[in-house]
Amino acid sequence: MILAINILLWVVVAGLALLAAMHGRILLNEGLREGSIEFIRLLPRIGVGVVGSGFIADVLPNALVADWLGPDSGMTGVLIATIGGALTPGGPVVGFSIGAAALKSGAGAPQVIAYSTAWALYAVHRLVTWEVPMMPAHIVWLRAAVSLPLPFIAAAAAMLAGRP
Repeated sequence: MILAINILLWVVVAGLALLAAMHGRILLNEGLREGSIEFIRLLPRIGVGVVGSGFIADVLPNALVADWLGPDSGMTGVLIATIGGALTPGGPVVGFSIGAAALKSGAGAPQVIAYSTAWALYAVHRLVTWEVPMMPAHIVWLRAAVSLPLPFIAAAAAMLAGRP
């Protein structure tokens, strides 16, 4: 499955490169240059995140994680994970690394889905640091409020689907 996804992603990249080449050599070269620079910037962060998630997984007490966030923790575990996701600062390397570490330590898939959904939708640090300064506060808080049920809906859908 992972191999199929990788192949699909490379096919998409090749198609986009072909499309850029059809629009001109300059566009193709610019895309290659920008993509390469971004790859070089992200590679160390991804490496640190993956290695860090391994350390976090070893440090987390498995019994505690299983009790609070395990598959049998139900909606209480989803609530704890949702609050944790909303309070987790940092970018994707931090958020997804913590989610991966929680899975390795015994967290249930629905709980980690709730965590990552809450982190993506309404991490408090992003609301305060980025959204409120850029948009009217009432729009930001309305967006956050209507997003509140989404981690619970995602986790419930995962629970209904069975063990992902």
